[in-house]
Amino acid sequence: MKQIIILTFFILISHLPTASAQTSWTADNGNGTFTNPLFYDEFSDPDILRVGDDYYLAGTTMHAVPGLVILHSKDLVNWENISYCFDRFDFDDEAFSLKNHKEIYGQGVWAPAIRCANGQFYVFTNVNGKGLQCYTSKDIRGPWKHHNMQGRIYDLSVLFDDDGKIYAIHGYGEVKCTELKPDMSGPKEETERVIIPEGNAVGEGHHMYKINGMYYLISTDYKPNGRTLCSRSKSIWGPYETITITADETFGYHAAPLTQVPRGVKYRIGEDGTPFGLPAVDKDATACTNIHQGGIVEDQNGQWWALLMMDFHSIGRTVTLAPITWKDGWPMLGLEGNLGRAPRTWLKPQIEVRGKEQEERIFQPHAPYDRSDNFNYSLTSRHSPLTSLKPIWQWNHNPDDTKWSLKNGRLRLQSMPAEQLMWARNTLTQRVIGPASVATVELYVQGMKDGDVAGLGNINVPCSWIGVTKDDSRLHLRCFEQAVNDTVTLGIAATDGTIKKVWLRMVGDYDHDQAHYEYSLNGEDYHQIGREMPLSYQLITFQGSRHALFAFNHKGKQGGYAEFDNFTVVEPKADRSGNIPYGKSFRIINLATGRPAIALEHGLLHDTYAKDNSKLTRFRIIDKGQGQVILQCEDGRYVFCAGYGLAGDVRLTTDVSKAEVFMWQDYLDHEFMLMSMRTHRYIGKSPTTGSPYSMDFTGVDPARRNGAVFRWEE
Repeated sequence: MKQIIILTFFILISHLPTASAQTSWTADNGNGTFTNPLFYDEFSDPDILRVGDDYYLAGTTMHAVPGLVILHSKDLVNWENISYCFDRFDFDDEAFSLKNHKEIYGQGVWAPAIRCANGQFYVFTNVNGKGLQCYTSKDIRGPWKHHNMQGRIYDLSVLFDDDGKIYAIHGYGEVKCTELKPDMSGPKEETERVIIPEGNAVGEGHHMYKINGMYYLISTDYKPNGRTLCSRSKSIWGPYETITITADETFGYHAAPLTQVPRGVKYRIGEDGTPFGLPAVDKDATACTNIHQGGIVEDQNGQWWALLMMDFHSIGRTVTLAPITWKDGWPMLGLEGNLGRAPRTWLKPQIEVRGKEQEERIFQPHAPYDRSDNFNYSLTSRHSPLTSLKPIWQWNHNPDDTKWSLKNGRLRLQSMPAEQLMWARNTLTQRVIGPASVATVELYVQGMKDGDVAGLGNINVPCSWIGVTKDDSRLHLRCFEQAVNDTVTLGIAATDGTIKKVWLRMVGDYDHDQAHYEYSLNGEDYHQIGREMPLSYQLITFQGSRHALFAFNHKGKQGGYAEFDNFTVVEPKADRSGNIPYGKSFRIINLATGRPAIALEHGLLHDTYAKDNSKLTRFRIIDKGQGQVILQCEDGRYVFCAGYGLAGDVRLTTDVSKAEVFMWQDYLDHEFMLMSMRTHRYIGKSPTTGSPYSMDFTGVDPARRNGAVFRWEE
């Protein structure tokens, strides 16, 4: 009998799913499921809009230009950058252009609201010191018209109500509602009213909706940690009742080191020598790493979804997608049986693909950006019309367009006076991409003059860079790290024409907040320079780490120029096709206990000593399609749950019809969770009580040591 069972087992696992290898992170797993985050790079303050079969996502861009980014999707999982609302700030203010030691780091565009009404699109946002701004267009791809509405309204949501009135909802704690003029010339005078008084645990980052005649306000609070709330009322003016609709969903990510400047120290952006602090992290604390601020949307089939951000290590803030379950008239995040939490891996929205669009790239798994760039542009190339560069690129503040160009398939940056990277004008940036990536660029140095510095940097606080300096007619390779105000310098050659270019590289492990620089003189052999640098999350510029191509002159001169070519980004963990161990025999190691799971002959799933490698500790999975699996011990028995709640034992059975079907939750690096498709709860084992496995864990804690996260070993 046992031989028949095992033979059946091997027949069942012979059908394995196929998926094309991905070279850049995409949430789409290619099997009908997605895995959070939607993007493994920064996209802050997401606001979602659906118009017919199209979804649009607007996000914060702070001081970078082009600004006010808009992404487009047909399925809520695969996205593409289709527009920016402006190519440069049009305010007559030197700070927006990094002139004369004035800057808008941590300011600029933030927390937009995107809407469609009256036959056109609207994007509302705040710009620090300039008040409320609105951009309008008949076409989502632009061009956009700018309306400076002024007024002190920020972090807002906008509702076009059924009676034609337009309301802005804003404020922290004390939530206010202000009517806007229909011509977007400003707020209506004397219409501001408090609709939710302070003391109701309501935060900011508002998203207002009118659903079936009821007003719903989604907001986020960060005291004492990040939570997402919903307030509802039959009138926009209140009174509102409020509940929390999700909390503590961190997907197993703890907070990153938060950049600190000691009390009493006068800090200036870009100033070397500032005694930065990168304190140790409490890995058990949620802080704001959980999913919080963002919007909700209904798909074509009536299913609702939440697109919320989370503070995501040195990457910055990124976006997640979670199903919504309506419960007693409340849009609760998560699934029935486990409300308030969200699966990291779940079924894609069941949206029908229509007509010829079925063959378009937009319906296939793909990343929202093409990150690598050889700068070989032609006038017919499909790039942003605002910049003539690929949409992934953004300038650090307004650029001086007379000081950069695209020549002979290279990017040329002319050196302007600056003491340090953060003050260097015409610095071209793009967001780093996790969980790990390697960015490499070729730097041509022949046009550099005395005092010039050029290279590849990380725009963050603190910042760092690797580059070439030219002083006293000699070239030096230099690595600078602002966190410790440390410089490493290597002489590479005299200016005799022997060195024409160098290869510069940043190797980042962003899940673990660390990176280092490397260089090469031949494009093949790379050498590390400087230390393995700790990276931080910071609320000074309100942006995550950014690759930066820069050139400046540290001697206060108008210098020469540097040229850049073949910028490449390699993502070693983007291809997740082998992350689920189909066809393998493996042990399941509990991260909290360090011990392997064992299928006891007594019938329970328990744990054993670390070196136990008996067949009762070896498992295989049976593919059920769409990321769903059955777990089978090598002795032929299947895993199932007997009972309810915490008392629900995880047991073994020879009856495959009783086997539990799990959604495999991929946590990368062979780490995973198993979510029951029946109860939407997870298998886990307490690391302290000695009890056997149960199937009543609601999710993972920030440190991944509550007993619900495993690592598989082949």
